[in-house]
Amino acid sequence: MIIGHAPAGYIISRLLLPYFKVKGLSAKTFLWVGVTGALAPDLDMLYFHFIDQRQHHHHTYVTHYPILWLTLLLCSVIWFSTAKNKGNAALATLFSINGLLHMVFDTIVGDIWWFAPFIDKPFVFFTVPALYKPWWLNFLLHWSFGIEVAITIFAFYLWHKTRAAPINAVQPD
Repeated sequence: MIIGHAPAGYIISRLLLPYFKVKGLSAKTFLWVGVTGALAPDLDMLYFHFIDQRQHHHHTYVTHYPILWLTLLLCSVIWFSTAKNKGNAALATLFSINGLLHMVFDTIVGDIWWFAPFIDKPFVFFTVPALYKPWWLNFLLHWSFGIEVAITIFAFYLWHKTRAAPINAVQPD
C-alpha cells in the first residue's frame, strides 16, 4: 500500500472505539494511537533508505514480521484482560491490531514473509507487473490502488460524519 495504511488505521480505530470504552481514555488519543499502529511497520523505511542503502526488501525486516505483531497483540490482549487500569492496555491492543492489519493489507500486492523468521518464503495475493518507470507508477496504475482510494474515501466519510458528533471513549461515572 502506498496511501492506504493511515486511512485504514483510522477506519479500524473508529470502528473499534465503541468496544474500548475506558474511563479517562479520549477518543482523539485512541484514534491517534490506532493510526500510528497502522503506520508503525513502515518505520523500517528509515533503516531501509539511510542505513541498509536499499539492499534488502524492507518487508524482510523484523518490523514486517507478522509474528512480531501477533506476539504484541497476544501480550496486549492478556494485559487488557487482566489490568485494573485498562487505558494503556487498550491503546497497546489497538496499536497491535493495526500493525497486524498492516501486514494483511501489504499482502494484497506486496510480499510478506508470513512465517519469518522460520521460513524464508514470501506470500502475496496479486503481483504488480513492472511496466513503468519510476517503480511507484506500477502501483499507482494498478487496479489495487483503487482499493487504497476507496479506503481513503471511506475514512474521509467516517471522519466527516463523526466530526459533527464525535464519539467519546470516556464512560460516564
